[in-house]
Order: sequence, then C-alpha cells, then structure tokens
Amino acid sequence: MTDSQLIREIKDGNVQMYKELVKRYERKILAFIFHMLKSAHMEMMAEDLCQETFYKAYRSLTTFREVEASFSTWLYTIARNTVLSELRKQKATSVSLEEGVPVPQTEIGALPEQAALRGEKVGMVRAAINNLPEKQRSALILREYDQLDYQEIADILGQTVSSVKSLLFRARASVKSQLEPYFSEPVFEEFEYSRSTKG
Repeated sequence: MTDSQLIREIKDGNVQMYKELVKRYERKILAFIFHMLKSAHMEMMAEDLCQETFYKAYRSLTTFREVEASFSTWLYTIARNTVLSELRKQKATSVSLEEGVPVPQTEIGALPEQAALRGEKVGMVRAAINNLPEKQRSALILREYDQLDYQEIADILGQTVSSVKSLLFRARASVKSQLEPYFSEPVFEEFEYSRSTKG
C-alpha cells in the first residue's frame, strides 16, 4: 500500500493505519533529528522529539495536501521545525572544542596514535558543523547523512534547488576552512558525510 493509500484510509477513519506510516519513517526521522541535535549535545531528546513529530503529523494529517509535497518531505519539514523550536526553547549554544564531543568506536587493531587522531578529527568536524548557520547545517545533514536529493532538501527548507546547492557549497567550504589550520591533509576524508561531497 502506498503512502497516499494509507493516508486516504486514515482520513476515512481507519486511524490504526497510521502505525504503518510511523513504521515506514520512524528510523529515518529519528536519525535526522538525532543528527540535528548532535551538534548541540542534545541527542538524548531525539526519541521524544521524534514522537512529537509523528504526533504533530497525525494531528495535522487532514491538512496534508499531496499535490504540494510528498508525505516524507512534509514529515521531514515537521521534524525540522520541531527540533528548531526545541533548540530555541533550550537556547542551545555552540559547542566549544574544549567541551569534547563523543567519538565513534575505532577499528579493532588501530594504533593508539591513529585512534586519537581520528577521534580528534571527528570531534572537530562536529564542532565545525555546529558553527554553521542553521540552514547550512540542515542542508548538510539532509544531504550527507540522510542522502536526500536536492529537490527534497529544497522542499524541506523552503528553498530553490540552486539555493540548496549554494548552501551546501558554503557549508562544506566553511567546515573545510575551520579545520584546515589544524590538519595539513584533506579534512573530509575521515568522516561519514564525505561519501557524497561530489555533485
């Protein structure tokens, strides 16, 4: 059953079908929210904000118009607005490099020096991303973590495709310029979001 068919069923009173929509998108929306909150060290709120996103979507489902956006794009937009609202509420501040940032597990057998350097780089990249303006940060997360295409990102952010490309270009350039003083080699190679910097 397509999203459209599910939504029609729900609007016709079969509210139990909403569980299927949640099942389809919960992991993606949770991951998106987690990455948006990570730069502010508020990851512990990801599940609560994910639930809030789906609650808001359910309450507003009667206003959803498929001709204006796909359900997934509409849902991402609600998730982004929910996170931004919470960040404003918490008055989250930028993470300083001295505060430390959680780092991923290193590969077994990695030399201590390599592990330390990798951890330091990841922490500094996350701090650099946190310093980006909100739209640049959101565009970067949606593109590199969630692997959305330019049109989907444009719809979520309320921008044109060309504006999204510009946001991504500036975001990557900013992260690179922030990190180049610390590393002589290319700064994007070590990180999970580097896999789609082309295009």
